[in-house]
Amino acid sequence: MSENASIYAEAGVDTAAGDVAVELMKSAIARTHGPQVLGGVGGFAGLFDATALTKYRRPLLATSTDGVGTKVAIAQAIDKHDTIGQDLVGMVVDDIIVVGAAPLFMTDYIACGRLVPERIADIVRGIALACEATGTALVGGETAEHPGLLGPDDYDIAGAATGVVEAADILGADRVRAGDVVLALASSGLHSNGYSLVRHIVSGAGFAYTDHAADFGTSWGEALLEPTRLYTSPLLRLLTALPGAVHSLSHVTGGGIAANLARVLPVGTWVDVDRSTWSPAPVFRVLADLGGLDLTSTEGTWNLGIGFLAVVSADQADAAIAALAAEGIDTWQVGVVSDSALPAGEYEQGAKGVDGGAVRLIGAYADASTGNTTNPGAN
Repeated sequence: MSENASIYAEAGVDTAAGDVAVELMKSAIARTHGPQVLGGVGGFAGLFDATALTKYRRPLLATSTDGVGTKVAIAQAIDKHDTIGQDLVGMVVDDIIVVGAAPLFMTDYIACGRLVPERIADIVRGIALACEATGTALVGGETAEHPGLLGPDDYDIAGAATGVVEAADILGADRVRAGDVVLALASSGLHSNGYSLVRHIVSGAGFAYTDHAADFGTSWGEALLEPTRLYTSPLLRLLTALPGAVHSLSHVTGGGIAANLARVLPVGTWVDVDRSTWSPAPVFRVLADLGGLDLTSTEGTWNLGIGFLAVVSADQADAAIAALAAEGIDTWQVGVVSDSALPAGEYEQGAKGVDGGAVRLIGAYADASTGNTTNPGAN
């Protein structure tokens, strides 16, 4: 170690540890690179050959940036870091598919209190594996050590991705028509939203994340770190298999089912989402019971078993359900788009500043013991 590096290490920043982390993650990153990626790991900038965009008549770039919220606190609590990267890709890349865009490349950012090479490599390998699964090149990233600002075992992660869509093929509210069917795509669990409430409930009940959770057959931490399901590749295949059938897509993240669906509906339309069409997975029921909450009170926080919503033409709904089932994603109808007079009642409108449609959830959830045909949260 040079004298300058030694001085910096005394201040809490270990550049040599960063080099070790890069060596540990290089092969996983390289597997996300196709011929479009120029150069290797460690450059000042990632290079991506955009020649393929010339096949588009009017290519539009789509971009998204996000993190995974306080789910990282649970990963840190049980020292398990190999799945949080998939959560990041799910949050970032799956936002791009909402407009119908295919992902091109992604970058990541990790801030940590102390750079532990194996821990950082686990995180980035998880990102790379999910990038590989979604057809996204991981072209760069940054790991910043922040001693004194973050605790030694603390970190946070974020990422940004870019994709491309033909202008004529953009999905969105302008394609939606009255009579379209709303399909729900099952989540794998909590995904990466609502973890501040989750942590509040678990800590309030006096449990540690290393404690055994009898309802799940594993520790609380392991159960709550169930990775976010990745929807991009199955949805891209659906768009190819049924051209024109899908009119809009919604990623059910912060704000819950109603608020996110309303964002992709046109003004003057509304949907009543029928709770009786599914039974929320055990993780939602157990947490709600533990916190003394009714499931309906968590609808603006958790996805409750629905990770994505697809608004499709009625005559293609069955085909879309079958195609997604073949991908291993339970899918079912939860509502129909209407443009008649809005019924009396409380609807979600205007979430995230979007002037869109109106959505509410109606009825009661199917009882988990009734053998309901859907099983949201199953992998």
